[in-house]
Amino acid sequence: MILENVPLARQLDIVFREIKDELTQLTSGTVFVQIRNNVIGKFGVRAFPLESKGGQLQMMDSGLSELHVQSFRQTALESLKLKRWTHGEILFEFAMKKNTLCTSVSFESNYNMASVLADAEKKRKI
Repeated sequence: MILENVPLARQLDIVFREIKDELTQLTSGTVFVQIRNNVIGKFGVRAFPLESKGGQLQMMDSGLSELHVQSFRQTALESLKLKRWTHGEILFEFAMKKNTLCTSVSFESNYNMASVLADAEKKRKI
């Protein structure tokens, strides 16, 4: 499969399918996707699978339900409508609070000065 021909929303859907099992074991964390030329390269989940209660380290309770994962995926897909760049990273933070899934989205655009200068040089020659 050549990813350049696959829409970014479809690529993000593939990401969520790939990490679904991991999400069902976590109650909070951050899903990250790194994008270059509107193609997802590296992706994954940052999380703390242990928490401290009363001074004792414990495994987290059960993670996101199937319904929570679907809702989270839908939020991530909707957020793509706000992206205006081709290179960067998107962070999808999630946390269960009183059996309710809370999410937030953060965009980070990346630019390469060498590319900017090369483009400026091309325009100057035209």
